Amino acid sequence: MRQDARVRPARITDLPLLPAIERSAAGLFANQSGLAHLAEGAVIAADEHAQFLSDGCLWVAENGSTISGFLAATELAGSFHIREVSVALGAQGQGLGRALIETALCSAQERGFAAATLTTFRNVPWNAPFYARLGFRALEQAELTPALAAILAEELAHGMPQGSRCAMFYPLG
Repeated sequence: MRQDARVRPARITDLPLLPAIERSAAGLFANQSGLAHLAEGAVIAADEHAQFLSDGCLWVAENGSTISGFLAATELAGSFHIREVSVALGAQGQGLGRALIETALCSAQERGFAAATLTTFRNVPWNAPFYARLGFRALEQAELTPALAAILAEELAHGMPQGSRCAMFYPLG
């Protein structure tokens, strides 16, 4: 991570910046077969970001004075669930995503969560393989909680290709 970069809890004044960061990050999908539609897809709504902030589950990454990334999480069936990690295209490859995840996992552990979860693309290099390098493990179908199975089913219903998504698990204790 750049020397002038840092991760901190989000502030209310950061919220209007987050949709543009998510949109920029989604630009990586523009050249992915079957996923190009995600480059122009919906981003997290402002009221949902406000809820993540209210719950203390929203962090931003700053490069100098510029917000370049964020991580939004929530509680899901007793686990700390990472809902979104986005780093603006121009700031990718600098360790901001890793720093956001490490900060959020530390916070989750301090709050007493035993595990962290997320859903992601199985074969997109900056998705499941990236999280696996950070210690997350892909869950088999039989290991899915009903809540994670429901998220994957909802993603499929919203047009994600069959078998393209997976749920991942990180032990926190």
